[in-house]
Amino acid sequence: MLTGPFLDRSWMGQNPDYNSSEIVMLGLPFDGTVSYRSGSRFAPEQIRLASWGLEEYSPRFDRHLEDVNFHDAGDLEFPLGNTYKSLDVIRRNVEDIYADGKRVFGIGGEHLVTLPEVEAVYKYHSNLAVVHFDAHTDLREEYLGEPMSHSAVIRHISKIVGPENVKQIGIRSGMKEEFEFMTKHKTLIHEYSGLDVLKGKKIFVTVDLDVLDTSVMCGTGTPEAGGMQFNELMGWFEYLKNFDIIGADVVELAPDYDASGVSTAVATKVIRELLMVM
Repeated sequence: MLTGPFLDRSWMGQNPDYNSSEIVMLGLPFDGTVSYRSGSRFAPEQIRLASWGLEEYSPRFDRHLEDVNFHDAGDLEFPLGNTYKSLDVIRRNVEDIYADGKRVFGIGGEHLVTLPEVEAVYKYHSNLAVVHFDAHTDLREEYLGEPMSHSAVIRHISKIVGPENVKQIGIRSGMKEEFEFMTKHKTLIHEYSGLDVLKGKKIFVTVDLDVLDTSVMCGTGTPEAGGMQFNELMGWFEYLKNFDIIGADVVELAPDYDASGVSTAVATKVIRELLMVM
């Protein structure tokens, strides 16, 4: 009989018992609608491996991963080539998480995975708002005739929660019509205080890693210069710790575009710090 020890392929610091956990980490390795560089489907696995290079303690938030009490459920399996069935798999599994009285932390994958997550969360929390970190507006009605696109994810979400319950941070790329949408509905904010209108709401936080500058995060599907530095993003997280965050995800790492592994390491720390404020 083998005695080990054996390497753990789960996120470090997780609670191995689903039933006693409060947050469920769910790998969402889907990138079927990516419009530029594919490869984010490989992110959840690489992030788990990279997590073992981090400490379990966050000095910024003075919390330990044991304090978070999250369970890593692993990666969902998707029918390759079928976007709608893949989204349905996400929706059903996230609904199960909330039916069990827990919260989801999704690891993408491309940004379209956020749509079925929000649909599922909204079923249990109708007083829902979405805080969206991204380089891109993601407010198109469709992309090349296809409405189910990562370029349209926030537009679809705004129809669920209402555009008044969407706040967007770090946006620096999009079509003129999308910027007009943000102006009309006042979704784009630049100061922490812009989040204050969401106090009293249940908050879902979605982080597209290309919100970070390409000098920090080059391993992503649609890199966009002119973004945040890591500590700027952490400042927003620090402000959000006083809000009622009932779900989150981190998406759009494409690890193979950064052979150094730095982008994956950055993504992993973003996840750890966001877990600390939930």
